[in-house]
Amino acid sequence: MSERLYFRQLLSGRDFALGDPIATQMVNFAYLIGDRETRDAVVVDPAYAVDDLLNTLAADGMRLTGVLVSHHHPDHVGGEMLGFSLPGLADLLTRQQVPVHVNHAELDWVSRTTGVPTAELVGHDHDDVVEVGAIPVRLLHTPGHTPGSQCFLVDGALVAGDTLFLEGCGRTDFPGGDSDTMYQSVQSLAGLPGDPVVYPGHRYSAASSAPLSSVQESNFVFRPRSLEEWRTLFRQDR
Repeated sequence: MSERLYFRQLLSGRDFALGDPIATQMVNFAYLIGDRETRDAVVVDPAYAVDDLLNTLAADGMRLTGVLVSHHHPDHVGGEMLGFSLPGLADLLTRQQVPVHVNHAELDWVSRTTGVPTAELVGHDHDDVVEVGAIPVRLLHTPGHTPGSQCFLVDGALVAGDTLFLEGCGRTDFPGGDSDTMYQSVQSLAGLPGDPVVYPGHRYSAASSAPLSSVQESNFVFRPRSLEEWRTLFRQDR
């Protein structure tokens, strides 16, 4: 990564939301991405303890200028889950009004989950770029886990949300999920040039990140060479 890029990977229950049993159990990653010269920064998937994330930015001398949302599930943006009400995006916006960047296909889902009106969300298409200071963040539409799941490519880092983990990929049996579409999204990530480092949405493996080439070698989701093989693999897994 370039020296100008500010990039932090924070694990729920360890780096923020300490003592929160749900945050600890869910092992979500939140990400802070910014420009060290302009001090502008965005947070990826704020949930559980937004004040902790804002305080981390302040302690690093950065200022929040936006939010990037990978997808609408409450453990990433807040909302009702398993009988619990998780803090998240709506709480952050009461502290600071900033643009919230969401894929167009996810706008209604994010609004229903968080209670944030769609008018307060910024919809994006595949391959749009959000500038954070002078740092470009490329938005990649990768549906499958949800209709509007997106990953973020920035300066050699692929923040993959719940589309791709170091081991496995996001579930496709939740509302809006689609296994065939997930196959296409996984294949599209496999074709990214430059061997970016994969930073997943959860810590479901011993490592917290790994080069895409390593993930392709070890992750079973890259074994199928066709949609038919993919369907066979996931039918067997069920």
